[in-house]
Amino acid sequence: MRIARLIGLVLASILILAAPVRTSARVAVGVSVTFAPPALPVYEQPPCPGDGYIWTPGYWAYNYDDGYFWVPGTWVLAPVGLLWTPGYWAFVNDAYVWYPGYWGPTVGFYGGIFYGYGYIGTGYEGGYWSNGAFFYNRSVNNVTHVTNVYNKTVVNNVTVNNVSYNGGPGGTSARATPAEEAASRARHTPPTAEQTEHERTASSNRQEWASVNQGKPVVAATPKPNEFSGKGVVSAKAAAPYHPNPASGRSNAQPAKSNRPGNPPAETNPRSPGNRPSPQPENSGRTNRPQDQQRQQQEQMKQEQQQQKQEQQQQKQQQEQVKRPQEQQRQQQPEQRQQMERRQQEQHQQEQQRQQQNGAEQRRQQQQQRAPQQTRPEQTQRPEQQQQHPQPPPKEQQKKQEEQRPQ
Repeated sequence: MRIARLIGLVLASILILAAPVRTSARVAVGVSVTFAPPALPVYEQPPCPGDGYIWTPGYWAYNYDDGYFWVPGTWVLAPVGLLWTPGYWAFVNDAYVWYPGYWGPTVGFYGGIFYGYGYIGTGYEGGYWSNGAFFYNRSVNNVTHVTNVYNKTVVNNVTVNNVSYNGGPGGTSARATPAEEAASRARHTPPTAEQTEHERTASSNRQEWASVNQGKPVVAATPKPNEFSGKGVVSAKAAAPYHPNPASGRSNAQPAKSNRPGNPPAETNPRSPGNRPSPQPENSGRTNRPQDQQRQQQEQMKQEQQQQKQEQQQQKQQQEQVKRPQEQQRQQQPEQRQQMERRQQEQHQQEQQRQQQNGAEQRRQQQQQRAPQQTRPEQTQRPEQQQQHPQPPPKEQQKKQEEQRPQ
């Protein structure tokens, strides 16, 4: 079994390395399967939980141990200003390769898959960002608890057949437009930590495995990531019959090991799922050079995982940087209030001192004005006092008066 597994890993790695670059300009992350994923199930969209949430449609992911499993569609609290480009399966070199989704300022190519609820095969008609707020199109979204809404009729130019892959037998024939190619080449933000945990939880839920639910998952959509029970959880209404068939022109080779979150490490011993094809290598002559290629593949997987972790850490740091000014502002508000009160008290004291100084100056001026008024009456009264008290007559006049007196 170990030899067969090693052979399958080598062949899958050669297949991935030899695959030509698609027009979407995105590189698949390590998942290559020889049989097509099930059709997309039909389900209702849960209500939007609040402002800032963007709908991310459900999709079929692949687990090395258990095969295809359904990742329910859910509302995700989006990074401000960014839109979600869904992942998709594409038929490349007789195998189905997974191209993961990402966040970006514009929506890129997602295989022409009609995921519904605004994802009509190209672009996104579910809403748009404006001044840091997201506006929802009520004609394609179940929104009742949000404020920014509008109505726009969406015309579908894609045949709705619930196919879940691009190219190959029965797949969509869409090709990326120049705008979608530019969006694919631009800098991307990986799925949030909630999305990663959401997929990991789905991979461990047997009811989501295609081998168990036959393409009709019990949990088809959730109101928020990682909420697989409770109010708002939606099950699939309908689904096409699931019959896994290997891709034409190839034998049932062992699928490549995935490095997406939730998959087991390369050293894990795989379980044997009920409907997974048995490993049968096409060409045993290539098994003599396997170890170096396997090491390279593992190194590449580790590097990609580290890069994803770094991007998630950067995203967390950006969120913390946004929170720090708000916290500092909250802390500074009491200090600012105290400073304002101190300034007001100082201004009040200065105003009182000015009034006191002005009052003292006015009293001093009034005293100066009263001083000359008190001295003037004394000078005017002196002649009157002189008239009231005449000087005594001279001695000669006194003698005459005495002589004239009768004796």
